[in-house]
Amino acid sequence: MSEPRAQVIFIDDDKFIRKSATQSMEMEGFKVESYADAASAPAGIDTECTCVIVTDIKMPGISGLELLQRIKEIDANIPVILITGQGDIVTAVQAMRDGAYDFLEKPFAPDNLIEVIRKAYDKRMLVLENRNLKKELELQNAPGLRIIGKTVAIQQLRNQITRLAGTDTDILLWGETGTGKDLVARNLHEISKRRKAPFVAINCGALPESIIESELFGHAAGAFTGASKPRIGKFEYANGGTIFLDEIESMPLDLQVKLLRVLHERVVEPLGSNKQLPIDIRVIAATKIDLKQASAEGSFREDLYYRLNVITLRLPTLRDCVEDIQLLFHHYALIAAARHESDLPELSSEQLQQLLMYHWPGNVRELKNAAERFVLTGDASNLDLDEIIRATAQGEAIDLHNRVEWFEKNLIEQALEKCAGSINETLEVLGTPRKTLYDKMRKYGIDKNQYK
Repeated sequence: MSEPRAQVIFIDDDKFIRKSATQSMEMEGFKVESYADAASAPAGIDTECTCVIVTDIKMPGISGLELLQRIKEIDANIPVILITGQGDIVTAVQAMRDGAYDFLEKPFAPDNLIEVIRKAYDKRMLVLENRNLKKELELQNAPGLRIIGKTVAIQQLRNQITRLAGTDTDILLWGETGTGKDLVARNLHEISKRRKAPFVAINCGALPESIIESELFGHAAGAFTGASKPRIGKFEYANGGTIFLDEIESMPLDLQVKLLRVLHERVVEPLGSNKQLPIDIRVIAATKIDLKQASAEGSFREDLYYRLNVITLRLPTLRDCVEDIQLLFHHYALIAAARHESDLPELSSEQLQQLLMYHWPGNVRELKNAAERFVLTGDASNLDLDEIIRATAQGEAIDLHNRVEWFEKNLIEQALEKCAGSINETLEVLGTPRKTLYDKMRKYGIDKNQYK
């Protein structure tokens, strides 16, 4: 893959300098946008900006120094290079103390311009990379269970969680059974500013309809037969924290009206009481069905659906993340082995192939159970491959070509890891010609040095 082109925003009111500098930068492969004044420059510069800004100091309207201050308010690490006349050198030096990346004195050589831009761009990309790594580490090292995976779908999900965790927006999680809705909800809570307050999880489908209102909103003494004393509901208990409503589609319609009021007004009224209690909570709801369709069919309130649907996170199925199956299986097998104080059996290539071919209707939860059975039996053959084959034949259509490639890639990586990166030993393990192995490694982007 080719290196990304440096992006440059060049601002100078001198037409000759602007044209000459732009030509020099474009000849070096830079992507350049040039402007005659700062007011014409793009307004969409933000903390994710990958550009380098080169600007003259003295210009009509907004000066280069004013532009520098505006950029620093957006992100102090966006590199701004100043162009200065001889009489402005003292000003330029002071500007560097105030956050400018560098300055160039007129007339400047094209090579000097190219060199300073390239260094500034490299530094900017390093800053952004470090920020992303920091976010990733914060998410991966957060308390509780981690969201494991390296596929694009999982990386996107982790990025969405990172962006949304710091907000108070209510969120709807939509995913099949076993896709980890509870795990995502806990991650959203545990890396948020609410992490020191309670995380309260409620399965709306597991509570009897007769007590769900009391469980959620509490009740006053004497509210119903047997209510001898007041009870704090889950919403009040979660005050300051996060409440997770799993299987929200199972909530009775009459109770959905009260939930809608809580979401709108952020107050709860215990059963049998006229007192309204203000609450500060974040609501995360989860469903395995299409709530829009359910509302059209009348089984779910349309106004509640639209109130919950501010932000919806679609959780990927295991079928969407086939490349993560081996990683997840190994992860859960290690956990099971540690919990049961047993050895970890070796997964054969045939079993790995079947794991990748299976359609996993129960998603990660089913995979986790399979990994535990694998550890407890002490024999890899007890994964019951015949059952997996039958289930796959009856399951959804699969992309056979992609899954064969994933299996092939995993098999090579497994052999390289076993042989500590030795090509000769890997050839013996796989029983394949040297040229074939190198071709496959090149195709899948496998570096033997990662396994030494």
